[in-house]
Order: sequence, then structure tokens, then C-alpha cells
Amino acid sequence: MSDMRWSGEANIGPAVQGGLVLRSRVREGLPYPLGATWDGLGVNFALFSANATRVELCLFDESGEEEIERIPLPEYTDEIWHGYLPDARPGQLYGYRVHGPYDPDSGHRFNPNKLLIDPYAKQLVGELIWDDALYGYTIGHEDGDLSFDDRNSAPFMPRCRVIDPAFTWGRSSEILVPWSDTVIYETHVRGYTMRHPAVPEELRGTFSGLAVPEIIDYLKDLGISSLELMPIHSFVDDRHLQEKGLHNYWGYNTLAFFVPHPRYMATNDISEFKQMVARYHASGIEVLLDVVYNHTAEGNEMGPTLSLRGIDNASYYRLIPDDVRFYVNDTGTGNTLNLSHPRVLQLVTDSLRYWAGEMRVDGFRFDLATILGREDDGFDEGCGFLDSCRQDPLLSQCKLIAEPWDLGPGGYQVGRFPPGWAEWNDRFRDDMRGFWRGDKGKLPAFANRLTASADLFNHRGRKAFSSINFITAHDGFTLRDLVSYNDKHNEANGEDNRDGHDDNVSWNHGIEGETDDAEIRELRMRQMRNLLATLILSQGTPMVLAGDEFARTQGGNNNAYCQDSEIGWLDWGLSEEGKGLLVFTRQLIRLRRQYPILERGRFMTGELNERLGIKDVTWLTPAAEEMTVADWHDDTARAIGVVLNGHAQPTGICRFGEDVTVLLALNASEADITFILPEVPGGNEWVRRVETFDPTAGDVHCPMGSEYVVKSRSLALFELVEDGDGALHA
Repeated sequence: MSDMRWSGEANIGPAVQGGLVLRSRVREGLPYPLGATWDGLGVNFALFSANATRVELCLFDESGEEEIERIPLPEYTDEIWHGYLPDARPGQLYGYRVHGPYDPDSGHRFNPNKLLIDPYAKQLVGELIWDDALYGYTIGHEDGDLSFDDRNSAPFMPRCRVIDPAFTWGRSSEILVPWSDTVIYETHVRGYTMRHPAVPEELRGTFSGLAVPEIIDYLKDLGISSLELMPIHSFVDDRHLQEKGLHNYWGYNTLAFFVPHPRYMATNDISEFKQMVARYHASGIEVLLDVVYNHTAEGNEMGPTLSLRGIDNASYYRLIPDDVRFYVNDTGTGNTLNLSHPRVLQLVTDSLRYWAGEMRVDGFRFDLATILGREDDGFDEGCGFLDSCRQDPLLSQCKLIAEPWDLGPGGYQVGRFPPGWAEWNDRFRDDMRGFWRGDKGKLPAFANRLTASADLFNHRGRKAFSSINFITAHDGFTLRDLVSYNDKHNEANGEDNRDGHDDNVSWNHGIEGETDDAEIRELRMRQMRNLLATLILSQGTPMVLAGDEFARTQGGNNNAYCQDSEIGWLDWGLSEEGKGLLVFTRQLIRLRRQYPILERGRFMTGELNERLGIKDVTWLTPAAEEMTVADWHDDTARAIGVVLNGHAQPTGICRFGEDVTVLLALNASEADITFILPEVPGGNEWVRRVETFDPTAGDVHCPMGSEYVVKSRSLALFELVEDGDGALHA
């Protein structure tokens, strides 16, 4: 390929320079919509840059190898560069070269030698190939990033592709799963399908592979309502990982916010993603996306120039106010998007509307969402981004889930997002892990987490579903590893085991890693059942990590972000233990669906319904006595009972048949503990439905007031059988 360096003033008339043809057919077009838009007759191109002096549209041949034309966009309206090509068609490959000052000390890093990705591109073709030419400065130059590199980056860059968005959805329609019915399942497109026996080899690792009937049927049978996919926006493999023979497996390194990741495509048509969504919707399952709008793949001032940096660095990124050569790094990845700028805010919200509208995604989980809510003075729930989502007629109806922490000032904001948002609740994760590990003084925290963390979320009319409860997630140990390792084992990541969290609130139960010791194996399985049962039977919205339902392991790796390998992929060759845990998990989710009291939208208060003489939640000692202040502060206590009464509504007349009453008896101690099954008005007897000590045991009928032994480190769930006369007895 010839050297394609370009300079000079805009020239729209016919000319030839450097072997590239400039033609007069370009028209002024429109400044909206941003991106490359096919209207049935031609393609409109529009790109925001407040500080550029010239923008060139670069067209490539069908192979993407030859840059055949550079066309200066002829118009500049409201900081939008735009032009219209009447003979361009879907399939056209393109990119941009943007002229302007290269002055890092003033925040500007324009370099027209670098081919740039359109921030509104809908499809990318080709892989990014790491080369020093991708950098706007000359690597190794004594002035570092203050130098200017004139090498052409086009041979190493993906191409944008104009798309035709037409798609026939047929009978597929949007589904609205109520929050109260929601059970989220977090998984990875590639990792979930790479070893699945029902997925054809050529479809493994793709959206088409994830949409095979066997996978959808499995999730439906499991009881999942909402499939949450780890990042599927086009992302970049970090250079340092590629040099180690590794990959950015998780995908938290976004390159293009509108583009399905090319490696997840079995076809060359973005309709593949739409077909996947349509199939899940037809089965009644939502599709949620884990999205990364807090930073991009361009890194800090020493990173490559791939898109936003070369288009308008000073607008797109938060820069250090007193030294704009450097980037605010609240993300820990080198840069932070500047959502205080209206055009950057528009980019993010346009992307969300595209996925929610055009792609029919049902909701989003926002990575490091505190960053999105941070203005110059810190986190502000009235910031532009949160306000935009709250008032938008489309986005406000989606499920919006925040990861409410980041590395910046005031970064921990659990419980402080505005109404309409749900939030990942790491307090649930840590407190429930600590309780079942047997940590001292965990009863008060356990009670709060079991009842949807009202201490964090019960304000301003927020509902119990606001707490996204999880025991494990992609970041950290799997459930099996949580009960098998005291320490992380991340040696395969090539960082001498320095990466990943050190404090995992985990316990290996006596031996580090896998063991043949039957007693330890049984205890680990019981603890996994305890943790799953606590997750699924708690108030709030449960999120299950894919594979936990059958005891998947990552060999103690708690940071498998770079493990696009058997470490990160799910192994579908289930052991007998795994099969048993899968059956148990299905049973738990079905019970949650069966008992409305477990999916209550309102927070439980423990207040007495004086008319009926009952409470919605009653906390009990094993002796069936209500917990006192002294009981709550007994650091040695590791057992507790809780009655959730389905008839203790604050308003209306409660009658039998509307809900049920359940009792949970939990014992996190080393000894068996005898519980007295409490007397409840209107009740006849208790029926034990679930026991984690023996998950295969059938129902057991127990009179009220009788004794029941809850085995060491186990729990039991009972359903109250009512006397059936249609009224509560005071």
C-alpha cells in the first residue's frame, strides 16, 4: 500500500493527489443523524469535532486493503462535519482522518496520518493489529507523547462498514419481565458456548451459538428470566496481553459503542444479533447488556490514536484541569469519558437508544456507573447522564442497573443512585459470604441483606428489587472456588499472581484447591447449596453467575479477564455433584416463583399489623423467641430463624390463598442446633420443603411448636399449612 499521508486545504473539486481521487459528487448533506446513514438513495456522513480544522472521509475497496478515495466533508454545522454521497451503498468500508492542532499541552492530539473509527459506526471489518504506527507520537522519541508521528496507521486499523439496518422481526415482540419476577443470569457469549456439545463447531463463541435451541431451553428450564451478557460492544485486545499470548477475554476495553464485537459474529451481518434477541424473546427471556461507557480502549496519554483521541481529544475525555496533557483516570484504565460534554453525553445515550430500540435489548448493566454520574464536583444524582436516562421515554422503561463504585473521589455510591435504578449490592455478597463462613457478629448484617438491604435502598419510593443480590460475579471466584480456596491463584495471567482481589471472604474448608477428601467435598457442596439458597430466597433481585448452578471452577483464578481458554470457558461435562447442584438450583428458583412472599416488591418492616396481630417479618432465636437487642449483639450467635408472613399487608384485607408464610431456619455454626418451630396465627403445621444438608430429602410435616434439628452449616425452608377457614385467628 502506498504512503497515504495527506495535508493541505479542503478541495472538493476534481483533483488527483498522492494517487487518491477527490470527486465533486459529494453534497453537503445533513448534520444529523451522526454516523453513516443509508437512506435508500445514498449515505449521509456526519462527525462531531469542535476543534478540528478539516475532516476527510476515507473510502476503501471491498477488500478493505486499498484506500481508494479521500473526500473532505464539505460542511460544518454546529460543530458537526457532514457530507452526502449519493452513490455510496451499504457495505461501503470507510474511516476518517481528522486535521487540527497537535498540541498535547493544550489538550489537542489531532494527527491526520492516523485512520480513525467513526464513533457511530455500526459494524467493523478486520482486526486491529498492534503496531507503533497506531500511536500519534513517535514511540521512543525523547519528547515522549509530545512528539508527532507521521506514519500511516491504516494498514493496522479495522474499517467501518455502512449497514442497511432493515430486519424483519416477525412475531417477535418486546417483553416486559416485572422486576419482581426477575432472575438474572450473567454470562459470556464466547465462554458459554465454546465447549457446549449442542453448539456446532462453526457457531461456537458467537451470537448464533448462544441462540441454539438447547441453550435457550436450558435457561428456560433453569428458571432464568433475564440473560445478562458481558460486554459485546466491539473491544480491543490490549497490546501487553497479545505480547503474552493472552486476550482481553472479558471485553471491558471498548472501541466502538454501536458495534457488535466482530469475533462474536458467525456471519457478516449484524442481523445475527437481532435474530438471537428475537429467539430469546420468543422464549420469554430478556436480554441485558453489560456496557462500558466510562472509558475507551485508547488508554492514557501514551496510548494509541484509534478514534475519539484523534477526532477531538479535548472534548471527548476528562483531562487534568491544570495539566491537560494528562487524563483523569477514575477508571484505572488510563482515561475517562467526559459525559459533562453534551456531544459525549449524546454519544452514550444515542448508543443506548440504538441497542434498546434498533436491537431491542431490554436493559443494561453499567460498568463503573459512578463515573457516569460524576460531574466536576463529584457524584451527582442530578447529573446529565442520570437525568437523560430518567426522562427518556425509551431508556426509562429499560432495566437500568448500576455498578455503583469506581476508583475516583466519592466512588462508592451503593444505595445512592436515583429512583428507577437498580444497583449491584456488594454488601450482600460480602455479608452473606461472611455469615456462612462463620464470621463473628454477622447476624444484623445478614438480616439486612436477606430483606433486600432496606438500610441502603428503602427511601424515595425505591423498591426491594433495587438491590441486585449476588454471591459471585465474573470478577472474582466462582462459587466452587469460593468454597475451595483461601487465596487467589492467578499465575496463568502472567502477572506473578499480583492481579485480582486478595480479600475474597472465601474459605477452603481445610485444604487448598481440589481434594479427594469426601468429608470436605460434602461440606463444600453443602456450603454452595447454602449460598445459592440464600441468594435465591432473599428479597431483592438475584443474579446467578453462569456455571455456578453446576459448580464450575476456574482453578482458583479470581481475575480471569485475560483467559480466553478453558480457564474462562464453561465445561459442560458435568460431574454427578454438578448435576445434583443443578437440580437443586432449579428447585430453588421454582420455589421463588411459587411463593410471592419471596418476590415482594415492598420492603419488609417488621411492624405489627394490629388488626391481624402479625408482622411481615419476624426474627427468631432457635428457641422461637423474638430477637432482642442483646441477641442481635451476641457475636457468638450463628443461627437465626425468620418468618416471612404473606398476610401481613399494610393495607387491604388479607385472606388465605393470596400468599404463603414461610420460615427459614439457618445455622452457620459447627454444631447441629435444635429449632422450635414457631406458632403462627392461622397456621396448622409446617412443611419442610428445602434442606441444604440433604437436598434430596422429600417434604416433612412438622407440628407448630415441635422441635427440628438444623444440621451444622445448613438451612431449612418451611411452608406454613394454614387451617383453611378463610380468616386469620387473632
